[in-house]
Amino acid sequence: MTTILILGSAPDAVEAAAFPRAAFDRIVAINNAWRIRPDWDDLIHPWDFPPDRLPQATGPAQCIVTEDAFVPAQNAFGGFVYAGATMAFTAGYWALHHYRPRVIAYFGCDMVYPATGRTHFYGTGEPDPLRPDITLRSLEAKSARLLALAARAGTAVVNLSPRPSRLLFPRASVAGLAVCRPHPLRDCAAEAALRREARLGYVVPSGRYWEDTARFDPRALDRLDRLWLGAIRPPGRVAA
Repeated sequence: MTTILILGSAPDAVEAAAFPRAAFDRIVAINNAWRIRPDWDDLIHPWDFPPDRLPQATGPAQCIVTEDAFVPAQNAFGGFVYAGATMAFTAGYWALHHYRPRVIAYFGCDMVYPATGRTHFYGTGEPDPLRPDITLRSLEAKSARLLALAARAGTAVVNLSPRPSRLLFPRASVAGLAVCRPHPLRDCAAEAALRREARLGYVVPSGRYWEDTARFDPRALDRLDRLWLGAIRPPGRVAA
């Protein structure tokens, strides 16, 4: 069974350079995070990621993941409007779809940005998840949805960061990954949320939801977010 590290670009993400490689079967780097350690396996980035920020060369086993791969994967879990259109969530759904892992462990993806100073390990970047976007009205709810759908697939999703986070994933340590289990759910609430999504019909197969925002009701999405927040039990404590 596969254990996956999803690595973001928070200032503390560089601490992942010291994580033992043996703890992970795959390392998925988001955008610039491939710079943190050379032994990444998958680099996932959006269509508008600057080409000059991509690695000049890749190893024979390293894979670049673009929208051709991650849009169908995210659509398999309901699409961007329900799942949240930020690469941290997209990477999670892609990994869940592509690898069916035992554990997905996040690090450097807390989505908490200081008012001054560095926002990313490489300096000051654009706080993408905080942009005004109809799919990101509640980052907490979007993380709850990923946690719930992963649990239904038999996958544990955890956060290796000890710092403040917008993610509602249970905290864990690298040493504790072997004992991580799928998060307990309120199954009736999860089923109600999925039925609500089906009734709304806010699926955009191309992934380009921003071309069709006029048909999305923000109040309906807020009610849906509340359902997903109610589908997960309180996050667990940090694993030893």
